[in-house]
Amino acid sequence: MKSGIFSFLTKPALVVGLCLSLIPVNAQSGSEFWSHVRFGGGLAAGFGSGYTDVTVAPGAIYQFNEYVALGVGLQGTYVNQKNYFSSFMYGGTVSALLNPFPQLQLSAELEQLRVNLDVDSRFGQRDGYTRDFWNTGLFLGAGYHMNNVTVGVKYNVLFSEKDMVYSDAFMPFVRVYF
Repeated sequence: MKSGIFSFLTKPALVVGLCLSLIPVNAQSGSEFWSHVRFGGGLAAGFGSGYTDVTVAPGAIYQFNEYVALGVGLQGTYVNQKNYFSSFMYGGTVSALLNPFPQLQLSAELEQLRVNLDVDSRFGQRDGYTRDFWNTGLFLGAGYHMNNVTVGVKYNVLFSEKDMVYSDAFMPFVRVYF
């Protein structure tokens, strides 16, 4: 098993390489390429009694036509439950978006996150612990699409409760691209 900085860089490098291989390269018509690129992503924040959850997820998609788009994105998330745990997650996504008709958007998203989890000793453990690992998610989703916004729900087919990354396999979303 690999460890250290090499292991840390290997998976993101593979994701970035895959993303770059999906983007058509045409040096002669650079302005034509950029006219099909749309930028956006998501911001999320949740706060409660001693609880903080903040996510920043910028992204870009290449709109091939009115039906199909492929995209890449980054994600950074900080979660803290006072006296229990804190976690910092960061990584990337590759997305495919399909609009079979204007109001319906279907999506498939492959997400690779590095998770740094610190569990406090008061969380039912004799001693607190730290766990750093990679988590892969494959989300299949559907949403109502109108103009630049899609609101829907997605399901992580690779969901594992033991990883403590997401609390449920189903996740609502709001996707915005301009």
